[in-house]
Amino acid sequence: MNWYIGIIYQIVTNNNAILYLKLSLTTYIIENLAIIYNSRSIIHLSMFWPFNKKASKNIARIEIAGAIGSGTRKSVLKALELIEDKKYPALLLRIDSPGGTVGDSYEIYRALQRLQSKVKIVASYGNISASGGVYIGMGAPHIMANPGTLTGSIGVILRGNNLEKLLDRVGVSFKVIKSGPYKDILSFDRELTAAEEQILQTLIDSTYEQFVTTVAESRQLDLEKVRAFADGRIFTGEQAVEFGVVDKLGTEEDARRWVAELAGLDPDQAKLHTIEERKPLLNRLLQSQVPGLTTVVSAADWVQFEVSTSGQPLWLYRPK
Repeated sequence: MNWYIGIIYQIVTNNNAILYLKLSLTTYIIENLAIIYNSRSIIHLSMFWPFNKKASKNIARIEIAGAIGSGTRKSVLKALELIEDKKYPALLLRIDSPGGTVGDSYEIYRALQRLQSKVKIVASYGNISASGGVYIGMGAPHIMANPGTLTGSIGVILRGNNLEKLLDRVGVSFKVIKSGPYKDILSFDRELTAAEEQILQTLIDSTYEQFVTTVAESRQLDLEKVRAFADGRIFTGEQAVEFGVVDKLGTEEDARRWVAELAGLDPDQAKLHTIEERKPLLNRLLQSQVPGLTTVVSAADWVQFEVSTSGQPLWLYRPK
């Protein structure tokens, strides 16, 4: 006990130590303090928790927006860990996405599955929840959509780029040395061979079966019934209820009240805590001050996604 008192004495009597502690604490609070607006809180993943409202009486909220890639996966998995650690009784999962990469969508779905035994989860579909967005939604035992939500697109797409004619026109060619006949499959400087098309189709078919089986098992539907509408078509939230892939029609507020009731919370008292990664300060300042910058950033993100996923199988609604 004496050693503990001695440390406290050294800190209290050392002005430099006191100043350091004050500065460190102030900086930490400024960097991590939640932003409160209306009846909702934005809880950043590095939140200094003693300043947070009680998680046990409120609802966690995660929003998945835009194309689903590795960045989405990392932030959502961190958020789900935080929800479990802080013992939130309920999660409202807002999905507004056309889908994305197969692996990242699958990992989010599996994490939601594991969380089901500890947290009540309701997925709320926004303007669009298609393909990979649907797959992630299967990780929630309860799903609500707007009547006009664009959903479905259950299937797999893989697209490569053939620039052979353009390269010929500018006089560019490539010499390729490879260990096997299919090592440069989907190369952008030549057409696919018939054998390569068959290999890729087998890959697509396998991934498609994974998707269809997951929908059938999650929604307790007959596999052949799912195949009947899992042909890549899109459909509305209203049609999704008829197909059995959505439980109810309603708004995000309706979904909030629903998950509150499932968790035994008072729907009129339970607040939403949106959990998200903090954007860099410069990004936040620029986006709030420069008109149209958000649109430009979104477009740039989409181009980056298209380039980085070329040649990959995707659970993605991609109109021509």
